[in-house]
Amino acid sequence: MKYTFLFVGFLLASMACQPSDPAGTQTKDQVDLSTYWGENPWPEIRKKRINQLLPEALKNAQIDSWLVICRENYNDPIATHVGGENASGTAAFLFYNDAEGFHSLAFSPEGEATALEDLAIHQQVIRIPRGESSVAKAVAFIKEKGFKTVAINTSPSNEMADGLTYSQHQELVSLMGIDQKKLVSSEELVYEWLSIKLPEEVEILKKAAQLAADFQEEAYASIVPGKTTDAEVAKFLKAKMAAYGVTDAWHPDQNPNVNSGPDRGHSHATDKVIQPGDVIQTDFGVKLYGIWVSDIQRFAYVLKEGETQVPEDIQKYWEFGKAGSRAALGAMRPGVKGEDIDRAQRDLMDTNGSLHVPWSTGHPVGYVAHDVGPNLGGARLPQPRPAAQKLLKKGMVFAFDGFHCWKRSDGSEKTISVEEMAVVTDTGATYLIPPQEELILIGKK
Repeated sequence: MKYTFLFVGFLLASMACQPSDPAGTQTKDQVDLSTYWGENPWPEIRKKRINQLLPEALKNAQIDSWLVICRENYNDPIATHVGGENASGTAAFLFYNDAEGFHSLAFSPEGEATALEDLAIHQQVIRIPRGESSVAKAVAFIKEKGFKTVAINTSPSNEMADGLTYSQHQELVSLMGIDQKKLVSSEELVYEWLSIKLPEEVEILKKAAQLAADFQEEAYASIVPGKTTDAEVAKFLKAKMAAYGVTDAWHPDQNPNVNSGPDRGHSHATDKVIQPGDVIQTDFGVKLYGIWVSDIQRFAYVLKEGETQVPEDIQKYWEFGKAGSRAALGAMRPGVKGEDIDRAQRDLMDTNGSLHVPWSTGHPVGYVAHDVGPNLGGARLPQPRPAAQKLLKKGMVFAFDGFHCWKRSDGSEKTISVEEMAVVTDTGATYLIPPQEELILIGKK
């Protein structure tokens, strides 16, 4: 993965060559990206995460050592986090605590060792001669140290901790021999490590959230009722992303999801024409520096002929959705379960007469839109998923919705899902950016 925005010059040039867009979706921004973004902070943040957060994660997960195997073309999803994203020949990364403190070692083929040393991520880079196995050398070291447990990336429930391939696992088991019983899943370790974000990461996530919110407001301002389609609003947002050198927070086909009709769930924007009386939902996120993502929703109402404000029923539904968001935020604090956050707003939804909403109140967000951490859901399920039983901790970041669902005149359902982002603090949680307070009005004179 490359962390540069040199491609943006090409994108901007391409955009400049495109014909004018009658729907108003073509961006007019001319952004000096080098000034706007500055140097990519990931290299230093990664070092800090490894040296400050990983030792504690090992202790919390009760793991002696962690072995990550990286290789070219089909790499482990954790590779970028441990410095193995540029692996060509197979490399092994080992992390452990002992009486002397925390240690990080890289067993690297000679061809990549110099570059890995230049990154200065690991305490030691051990050069493996051509023709010899980095994994075998790492296993020999593991046996010499006599670790009680060796975490490896195999997990049935956490894809970020499931990067070890079948053939790699076979090789590792063979090399470990009678010590193979020491191999355990890294699931809990990866959870403990990735779920916590450093303060400087939270600041970057604030920027990502603000961009997503600002872009959506600009997109809504471009709408011409009766002419503009949901897909054209999505195209406007794609142009904004290109101009600012940011990428998609999740799969490009469904980012953004612009929906002026009945609920479609996780979906793509269609060619539906936006009409007066529509409530528009946009689910959108951007990725900064190729690492950190946001997940923000903004809602708008299209005024009908003669209307100057939101109709009473829609305004009521909006206020109910906002109240759900506030209830969820108010329940967030260190030590509570994910399902407790879901329950706080489900109780309010029942009081306010909301129809059933099948989605969880929220989810962790950071390196991906649905990140590692507690699931904020399950309060109404007979058996909540294990992630909903996890406890919130300081430094966790969530995207979460304030829900209210009702029947439209045609019998279909529409849901207000006021999605915001928040970080858990010492005593509670705070929004990353100011939340949406009022529906955005489209067609106001």
